[in-house]
Amino acid sequence: MQRIKKASYGLFLIGCFSALFSLEGKAQLRDNENLPDHDGKFYHLGIALIYNNSHFQVSAHPSFLQSDSVLSVNPLNTGGFGLAGLHTFRISDHLEFRVVFPQLMFSYKNLSYNVKYPSSGETYKATKQVESILLGFPTQVKFLSDRIHNFRVYMLGGVNYQYDLASNASSRKAQNLVKLKPYDFSIEAGIGFQFYFPVFILSPELKISDGLINIHSRDPNLIYSSSIDKLNSRMVVFSLIFEG
Repeated sequence: MQRIKKASYGLFLIGCFSALFSLEGKAQLRDNENLPDHDGKFYHLGIALIYNNSHFQVSAHPSFLQSDSVLSVNPLNTGGFGLAGLHTFRISDHLEFRVVFPQLMFSYKNLSYNVKYPSSGETYKATKQVESILLGFPTQVKFLSDRIHNFRVYMLGGVNYQYDLASNASSRKAQNLVKLKPYDFSIEAGIGFQFYFPVFILSPELKISDGLINIHSRDPNLIYSSSIDKLNSRMVVFSLIFEG
């Protein structure tokens, strides 16, 4: 009986010490948390460094089948870069609304053509580079996980209106063989990871953007344009976001 009492007393002491060390460990974790009050802010500002990889989704025009010059049109993936300012508003512990402004991206969407000379029958490849300088106005909703010490995960979805400052839709020069409309509208979805440092938060973010508008300004008098009916933008965007 005495042995049972001693064993029970020993287990009680072990339990007390375990609880004490557990509370102390949690307190130390809280003490070691960087920017502990940041998640309670209603508004905070950020800056994003952007890399994008983009291409066109190509839809051929019905006259393409009658063409004896252009045999095929293929989109090429091409990289670009950009910079953006982020304005984030807290809605709840796990929900935020983000406005990205200004966002300026340099994007290149190239097209590769297989072309045949009707007179000789010889074929060759031609690559047309379509350069865009995109001024964007994305709005997004972020769904955030619980914070685990100095780490957090989030998903986002939103829309983006973009205006192409380098649009050549109104140009009449012969060398502008593929013309684009100046505006585009796309939907976006992505995932990000927040790492809390003593003076800022670093968030690597990966996002996919799909354009909903046909941005091709078709010119039936130009061989490289007449074979295309629709061009829709597709983009994969990787950002490094710094927030304070």
